[in-house]
Amino acid sequence: MQIHVITIGDRMPDWVETGYHEYAKRLPRECRLILHEIPAGRRAKGADLRRLIEQEGKRQLEAVPAGARVIALDRAGRQMDTEALAAELKKRLAGGDNLALLIGGPEGLAPECLKRAHESWALSKLTLAHPVVRVVLAEQLYRAWSIINNLPYHR
Repeated sequence: MQIHVITIGDRMPDWVETGYHEYAKRLPRECRLILHEIPAGRRAKGADLRRLIEQEGKRQLEAVPAGARVIALDRAGRQMDTEALAAELKKRLAGGDNLALLIGGPEGLAPECLKRAHESWALSKLTLAHPVVRVVLAEQLYRAWSIINNLPYHR
């Protein structure tokens, strides 16, 4: 199984890069994270944000691999605890499903991304900055994998 993290934004601070890659490299080949960074549109004064978000969403959907199960990460999505995420990951691993996890930009995901998604997950009821989401997501996926494999990481 491959997990494609398709996110808006391609110039992240070093701490985001370091955090994300630290957890991504811990995952084994059978549960590999692949990062797809979609450049954000320029948010200058007077920019047409609706059009920008629409264009970003179109590029995100173009990056979804054929046959992947699309999951939108959205504050209004399904809330899960880590054990539920581990059960979901175990189910997807057993089915051999590839996943495409969509992370929006500063304004969230484009409406077309939400419509295209098979389901929507929330990492928190809090609003998280999109760079933080990639780090939290990578850590939680590693934690879920460690639960599935009875590793001591999750105590």
